[in-house]
Amino acid sequence: MKDQGSRNAGVMARLSRYEPLLLSMFAALSGGVFLFVYLTGEVLEGSTKRFDEAILLALRQPGDLSVPIGPGWLTHAVKDITSLGGTTVLAMMTVLVTIYLLLDRRRAIAIFVLASVLGGWALSSLLKLSVARPRPDIVPHLVDVNDLSFPSGHAMVSAVTYLTLAALISGTRHYRSTRIFVVATGILLTLLIGMSRVYLGVHYPTDVLGGWCAGATWALGCWILARRFISLSRGTDSPAGADSSPSE
Repeated sequence: MKDQGSRNAGVMARLSRYEPLLLSMFAALSGGVFLFVYLTGEVLEGSTKRFDEAILLALRQPGDLSVPIGPGWLTHAVKDITSLGGTTVLAMMTVLVTIYLLLDRRRAIAIFVLASVLGGWALSSLLKLSVARPRPDIVPHLVDVNDLSFPSGHAMVSAVTYLTLAALISGTRHYRSTRIFVVATGILLTLLIGMSRVYLGVHYPTDVLGGWCAGATWALGCWILARRFISLSRGTDSPAGADSSPSE
């Protein structure tokens, strides 16, 4: 009876420790879904048109809308950044990370990473077809595009890929500084890629906001599922000499 009581006390202690975090994550997840639905409704009603067009025009030279503001090298840099959100780069990144996790004897998390990213990509395509918003034509495009506009595929898929990878991989790291760096890198890449699409004139700002919202919400949902059903930490499989504590 005493052992049973100790086990029950241990379970309650773990629940009380994780309950605030889980509730916060659920609230954030619900908020992300609500925000995306609200933004989609505003876009379909045309309420964001003035805001979108004002931002696109502000990023171009008044006398020649085919020329973006800023020095010439900035356009080349932005094109390089936007390529980080392309299908080829993201597919290579996902495959390489999956292979790494498999080699690191993390089969469950490797499969989950691959399924999470592919599922997010499929959702992005479905949302585009559902909204069917044309690309902006108020300014000339600085790169070739052919598909629909909302939500931004680059913004959403990069958020799905980089944030999902960052959230799940950070859970496998032993040091807090490493986890923070991994997540911060994923967020930075996602933000830069999204902003590059507006600068290049191929997306409205609300396209990018919608992509960020949907992609981040998907990544958060995947993280919650992984935390609940998959062990992200090595536990007894920690490499020799490594500090297995969660913080430095």
